[in-house]
Amino acid sequence: MSNEIQAGSALKNGSLRVLLAKPRGFCAGVERAIDIVERALRVYGPPVYVRHEIVHNQRVVESLRAKGARFVQEVNEVPAGAVTVFSAHGVARKVETDAAAGGLKVIDATCPLVAKVHKEGQRYAGQGCEVVLIGHRGHPEVEGTLGRVSGPVHLVSTVAEAEALLPTDGGRLAYVTQTTLSVDDTRDIIAVLRRRFPAIQGPDVRDICYATQNRQTAVRALASESDVVLVVGAPNSSNSNRLREIAEVCGRPAYLVPDAGGLNPEWLGGAGTVGITAGASAPEQLVQELIAAIAARYHVSLETLPGVEEHVRFRMPADLAHPV
Repeated sequence: MSNEIQAGSALKNGSLRVLLAKPRGFCAGVERAIDIVERALRVYGPPVYVRHEIVHNQRVVESLRAKGARFVQEVNEVPAGAVTVFSAHGVARKVETDAAAGGLKVIDATCPLVAKVHKEGQRYAGQGCEVVLIGHRGHPEVEGTLGRVSGPVHLVSTVAEAEALLPTDGGRLAYVTQTTLSVDDTRDIIAVLRRRFPAIQGPDVRDICYATQNRQTAVRALASESDVVLVVGAPNSSNSNRLREIAEVCGRPAYLVPDAGGLNPEWLGGAGTVGITAGASAPEQLVQELIAAIAARYHVSLETLPGVEEHVRFRMPADLAHPV
């Protein structure tokens, strides 16, 4: 699909082909989390408190704040009895306990795929296994998962850490992975764990987050046809940063762009084709604003690469299940 964009200044720098990745942007877990906050505001009225950013994107956060959402770091900042939403990244069990102690009305927006990782980790621990969590140290999802599993949990972020891992009993070991890591991200670490601990258990490859895998596959196709790649996403978005890294591994200069204001025109100099994708927490509006910013400088021919059609939808929590 291709079309010409002629908007913007009359003084153009020439023609530029802009390719869009497919899929890109919001995944089902992010859409559900945002919808939960918006429905909670309509059902209960503002303010609705949200622990941490509901998703890692400032535009989304500011939009919800304007509607009456209030973002806090910890539940002890929430007034007793107030409606409180847990973010899509999930929370540790202690956060739930603290919320209950504060008499808070809790709505859990944890992505169902993250919740599935929690259950897998709990199941392995219940079988007497030490659990290896493959993920990025300090990421909210990882902190939540670490706080959901009873018993020993080893956080492994690199191949070197996998090589250095010293469990108490290597014969009773299992692993789970952060959802924003793809099969490709975890392959080398899992290979080391399986070589060192042949009896290690782990989830089926089909349990990997579909959105992470699809967007990483799409950015590889995008990089193969682009001179430079722009990834729309927040600096603290794990999956957005990984998309940029993958484009660079494919041999293309790649830049993380939080919004159109973050575009450096020098990045486009000498490029004939610019590829654009977006992390799973970036709204499509930011992509369109970036395209408009480029079209203000160039005669843009816009195309979308073929890719996976995503039709995944997750159920709403029971108390918000009915449309308002």
